[in-house]
Amino acid sequence: MDVWIDMDPIVLGLGCLGGLIAMLVIGVPVAVAMGLTGIAGMWLGFGEAFTFGQLRSLPFAITGNYGYAVLPLFILMGVFAQRSGITTQLFHAADLWLRRLRGSMYLAVICASGVFAAVSGSTVVNSVVFTRLAFPEMLRLGYSKRLSVGSIAASGTFAAMIPPSIVMVVYAIVAEQSVGQLFLAGVFPGLLSIAAFSFGTLVLVRLRPELAPQLGEQVPFREKIQAAKGVWGVLLLVVIVLGGIYAGFFAPSAAGAVGAFGAAGIALWRFRGRLTGWFGQSLAEAASVSCIIFAILIGGLIFSRFIVVTGMVDYIGSSIIAMEIGPIGFIIIVSILYIILGMVVDTVSMMLLTLPFLMPIAIHLDINLIWFGIVIIKLAEISAITPPIGMNLFAVMSSTGGKVGYTDIVRGVIPFIVLELMILFAIIYFPVLSTWLPSKMF
Repeated sequence: MDVWIDMDPIVLGLGCLGGLIAMLVIGVPVAVAMGLTGIAGMWLGFGEAFTFGQLRSLPFAITGNYGYAVLPLFILMGVFAQRSGITTQLFHAADLWLRRLRGSMYLAVICASGVFAAVSGSTVVNSVVFTRLAFPEMLRLGYSKRLSVGSIAASGTFAAMIPPSIVMVVYAIVAEQSVGQLFLAGVFPGLLSIAAFSFGTLVLVRLRPELAPQLGEQVPFREKIQAAKGVWGVLLLVVIVLGGIYAGFFAPSAAGAVGAFGAAGIALWRFRGRLTGWFGQSLAEAASVSCIIFAILIGGLIFSRFIVVTGMVDYIGSSIIAMEIGPIGFIIIVSILYIILGMVVDTVSMMLLTLPFLMPIAIHLDINLIWFGIVIIKLAEISAITPPIGMNLFAVMSSTGGKVGYTDIVRGVIPFIVLELMILFAIIYFPVLSTWLPSKMF
């Protein structure tokens, strides 16, 4: 069947983009909205044969791509690590070592979440785990309810920047960049985020002492050492996965399998060889999360293909280039775009929607795509805690069992959004934070 509507492709693309936004506003799932909009646009603008040709090839291009296998495997590694109980021991150790600082529970959440990010890879998983683990204890000890949930939601975003990160893998695949280089590029910005959150929280508690109770009791040094021994599982996984990649023992695409196997081994050791009660549930949870991500990827690729064939990518790219704004001006525009989109669209979907437009412009402006990826990922972090749709906000709120309202978590996360914007400025102004380590290893 030939083209149904004789319409300028750019106009058709803009119309479908408006339709997509309308579907998202009324609550249609992102994967369904992007997929249906892309299919409808291709059918109306390019005919039945073209549409069915794309539908036959695009889903298989994702599910049959070996590089995408790393996504469910990193997810499985995080689920196994969570089920094994190493997060509980990690948080306990951080709490004991930091107890003599006022606001120690905030710091324990920030530091423990930063370490767990190195094995979870998911901002939502990080947020849910530490809400269940830390929030009841923080309330019991008299910590501010708002700042408690704010610190948990904001610290959960570390999993986007600290390798191995699912968001990094998605960017690497879409932008055709090295996963290994991106993992290295995220190390210093990730550590900077942990340090900034910790320092900012200490300052806030110093200025407003009512946000945290008085200093806790002194913990014997022997007890601290004993607690520190319990974090060996996390450290072992980090060494195996990241050390194996950079030592050349296996490729980044195989690191997820190695990490999942290692996490399963740790869980099996902790459960004394029993598989009941954790193994089946872990597989089911990892499969559920993976299916959601792959559905979004397929829907995003269908919509992106439609946008590309309409010529919108070239049109928008040439329009921005004609403005002669330069690399920094382009980064500022991207930052504003992502902060606005992050209010209504989840992180992965936002990247799939925007990268087809942004990548050609970044290449034309001769922007380092590894550094650009870190900027995008930091913006994705910010979007995860930006009201009204920030995914981490709802993940934390739903995990508190109704003890926290939406207003509470929004007010609690505001100081951390300010800190994130300051970190974003540092990453943009000092690209060496992202580029130095990859340049030394590759």
